[in-house]
Amino acid sequence: MSRIFEIVQAMSGQGNCITIPAPYLDFVFGDPQAHLLGAILNQLVFWSGKPSSQENGWFYKTHEELAAEIRGVKPDQVRKAVDKLISKYLPGIIEEAKRQVNGTVKKHYRVDGDALIIKIFPPKAASAMGSAILPNGNGDIAEPERQISQTGTAELPAGNGDIAEPILYTDHYSDQNKQIIKPSCPPAAPTDGEEFISERLTREAKEVVQHLSKLTGVQFELTDGNLQHIRARLRNATATRTEMLVVVDHLVACWLGTKYSRGLNPATIFASEKFSSNLLAAKAWEKAGRPACSSETASTGNDSTVDSAERDAAYRRFTSGVGATKKPSDLEKSVCAEASKAGVRNMGPAYSQPRWNQIWKECAQRQQGVKAA
Repeated sequence: MSRIFEIVQAMSGQGNCITIPAPYLDFVFGDPQAHLLGAILNQLVFWSGKPSSQENGWFYKTHEELAAEIRGVKPDQVRKAVDKLISKYLPGIIEEAKRQVNGTVKKHYRVDGDALIIKIFPPKAASAMGSAILPNGNGDIAEPERQISQTGTAELPAGNGDIAEPILYTDHYSDQNKQIIKPSCPPAAPTDGEEFISERLTREAKEVVQHLSKLTGVQFELTDGNLQHIRARLRNATATRTEMLVVVDHLVACWLGTKYSRGLNPATIFASEKFSSNLLAAKAWEKAGRPACSSETASTGNDSTVDSAERDAAYRRFTSGVGATKKPSDLEKSVCAEASKAGVRNMGPAYSQPRWNQIWKECAQRQQGVKAA
């Protein structure tokens, strides 16, 4: 790890004050969440250098822990900001992975210190910063003057022989140090980073479409037409992959087996003009414990053209594998065949019952010579 990154680590982290190094704020300048992003980067850099880090620089931090350290924000805000920081600003520089800790899966991070310095301090600025790091005559490397002057009052013995954590203030950032925050040459265009982001967005969009296919029994192809709206919502941070899966769960629970089931497709669910309301409704549904959606008569099976008692008994036989006491009707056999193709047995009860009801109604209408809706 470079000596410059060690210096950056020294000015990162929290003591009794919440501090954000000014170069971090300059790096995300113009972003409405600049201070939150800078505070998160500050903490990730700080913890990446602690002795408690695991092998190869990995360390784990929950969103709740980061929120508590930063203060004034909720874990959900931290989660979204971390995702933006990694995907938009520092792809490939801050890595994240899920790893086991004492039998529990935790979110881990790793910071590529050298790559971070190149990104935040381009070559000329890093060179200017490095000019303060000269041998002090005994073979050691002298700390830069700014670091000593700004942290000197905090780096006093804590009474037990240890050195107190450095406490920095962004208003100490004086004009004489502007050469490291106003580089004369801009960072290189993030071509590789954009490719990384694009691959991640496509992968997550495919997972959402596959989830929708599984719940509805309709095999949506993984084409650009089906992926583009999901990718767009992910790219502009309207929602995360997890939130999109909740939206799918909610709409399938409410629409499957109703006249609205035709809207269960990627274009309708994730189109920009409709997605915000879908997301708000899904979050409220999730927070309420995912109650049954019973506002539509069709979803509860109250259709005067269908013998609900026969249909529900056939559903129980189909899902339990226990055959009828008498020979099943042609309608039941037809519905069972269609339900098997749709994978109804593999769906959860909240989705399998409405799907079965829908198939039963369509088969009954075909038998009666009525075109299915």
